[in-house]
Amino acid sequence: MLLIGDSLSAGYGLEQAQAWVHLLQNKYEETNKPITLINTAVSGQTTDNALLKIDAWLKAHQPSHVLIELGGNDGIRGFPITLIQKHLTELVTKSQRQGAKVALMVIQIPPNLGPRYSNMFVESYRKVAEKTGAYLMPYFMTQVAINPSLMQNDNLHPNKKAQPIIRDFMYDEIDKWINNQVYK
Repeated sequence: MLLIGDSLSAGYGLEQAQAWVHLLQNKYEETNKPITLINTAVSGQTTDNALLKIDAWLKAHQPSHVLIELGGNDGIRGFPITLIQKHLTELVTKSQRQGAKVALMVIQIPPNLGPRYSNMFVESYRKVAEKTGAYLMPYFMTQVAINPSLMQNDNLHPNKKAQPIIRDFMYDEIDKWINNQVYK
């Protein structure tokens, strides 16, 4: 499973062994689930930045599944909603053309750009999923971000204590996604 993400999946401010992706891979191995996570998440990554690299990632890894956790950096910077949607759509369709099942995680951003922009931003994930047939996955930070004891001092990135919570959330959500694919 190829994970295309940003600092939230790259383990910003943490050692890699503490980050949720590493913890999730360990859980898959402990439970004998045949899932290998290939983490291409990079701190600061935007949708347009990922588009520059996705062809190489798909060719190198030939994943059966692609999970896209992107857009937060685009939204924080106030990128146009139509551009974000275009980039997300391209990321999904490029992955699908290579035969991968795709999940698109809904991302939420701090409200500093106003409710109109924030609402349009979140809504764009549903629109892209409907247009492409991608599986829409809920945001993994919803429960973590509201608890200051689970966040780093920047109040944007989850701390070490939050990582097992995110791991367990993602374990369940990825399981729902993969099992959902069986019935489609």
